[in-house]
Amino acid sequence: MGSYRWNWPILLADPYYGWIVSGFGNTCLIAVLAWIIAFPLGSAIGIARTTELRPLRFAGTAYVEVFRNIPLLAQMFLWYFVVPELLPQDWGRWVKRDMPYPQFLTSVLCLGLYTASRVAEQVRSGLEAIPRGQHHAGLAMGLTPAQVYRYVRLPVAFRIIIPSLTSDFLGVFKNSSLALTIGVLELTSQARQIEEYTFAAFEAFATATLLYCAVTGIVILAMRQVERRTRIPGTIAIGTQ
Repeated sequence: MGSYRWNWPILLADPYYGWIVSGFGNTCLIAVLAWIIAFPLGSAIGIARTTELRPLRFAGTAYVEVFRNIPLLAQMFLWYFVVPELLPQDWGRWVKRDMPYPQFLTSVLCLGLYTASRVAEQVRSGLEAIPRGQHHAGLAMGLTPAQVYRYVRLPVAFRIIIPSLTSDFLGVFKNSSLALTIGVLELTSQARQIEEYTFAAFEAFATATLLYCAVTGIVILAMRQVERRTRIPGTIAIGTQ
């Protein structure tokens, strides 16, 4: 490393600068869109796992166990290579060839469904951390079970699990790098491409690492402020010890 001659200016040359920018943009877009899928779906599954209805609990548990226990890389390949072959011929052809941005949309769907299983577990644990007395008190006040979830349990549960949800979102951002395995030109893929064209491996991957760290740091700092503002009185918030 001491004799390595760094060549940082090459990353500002055309087209390498554009590759970094477009790769970083794709990474952020994949993460945000996957989270838009994962958060509401995972919340619904987490709620289903805490209801009194056995079919809903069974369906929620089955979803979590299947998606959480299959490696994400295997799921990426299954969604891109296997699922289109199981569809009717016309549908499969559309998914593989005619659908706009098939690799990109497949990676978003795969990451979203996988992360939903993790969000579901966080929501379930947050709901189960609330004393059952609050649930019974809401019913005694005349609220329906759905209203108890909406007005009593969920507002408290989401405030409890903010740190773990932050970790899950950062997981989506980092796991987006697996999209390169099906041809998505995200940040890691573009860094590899720059290395292949210029042999500037250290510069390309160091830049990618710094961008990952920058986004991670910004999200953590922002969510710490959210956690402080939404913490439940009587609990310990980060930075108040």
